[in-house]
Amino acid sequence: MFTGIVTAVGRIESMEPRGGDRRVTVATGELDTADLAVGDSVAVNGVCLTAVEAGRERFVADVSGETLANTALGELAAGSPVNLEKALLPTTRLGGHLVSGHVDGVARVLERAPEGRSERFRLEAPAELARYLARKGSVCLDGVSLTVNAVDGARFDLNIVPHTLAATTLDGWTTGSRVNIEVDLVARYLERLLLGEAAADPDAGIDRAFLAEHGFLGG
Repeated sequence: MFTGIVTAVGRIESMEPRGGDRRVTVATGELDTADLAVGDSVAVNGVCLTAVEAGRERFVADVSGETLANTALGELAAGSPVNLEKALLPTTRLGGHLVSGHVDGVARVLERAPEGRSERFRLEAPAELARYLARKGSVCLDGVSLTVNAVDGARFDLNIVPHTLAATTLDGWTTGSRVNIEVDLVARYLERLLLGEAAADPDAGIDRAFLAEHGFLGG
């Protein structure tokens, strides 16, 4: 588990094909790696990777075909900056929100504009993730815990303050950038809980008819 509070910006040193998978070497920059060991988890742009080699200045991890297909990690190349966060400890301050590192899909940056000293971004999530986005709710993008300012269908707005721009890779986002998105963990489980026994039905889903039938919408 992670918090979405990036602790360092590292760089991809290499991305080596391995029979449909890839082996990635990440230079850890200012990340504290004193306690990083083989088998530990590190979030790289929001993707939970397991260290198969660990050193003072870099670590190596394998990236599966599943991860490559469902994230933007495979689009990175040697030299690409990446947001890094080690797995949280029981004593870690939960400054962001609970993040699993299991990316749900890839969102796309539609617009960027200055707003005071901050930057306003508009992004579009995959349509199937739109129901998990809520105004003033949490979302994790490229490993960064962020607050949603507005929602319009699958499109949503963010206001990124100067500190976050300086401490992460977000200042490099431009129109068209593809970013990893993980929706709020609570929203995903709430959806399953609302389904109740219908959760065992592979065709079951929550829509307005379901909510009305179960008394969640007024007459």
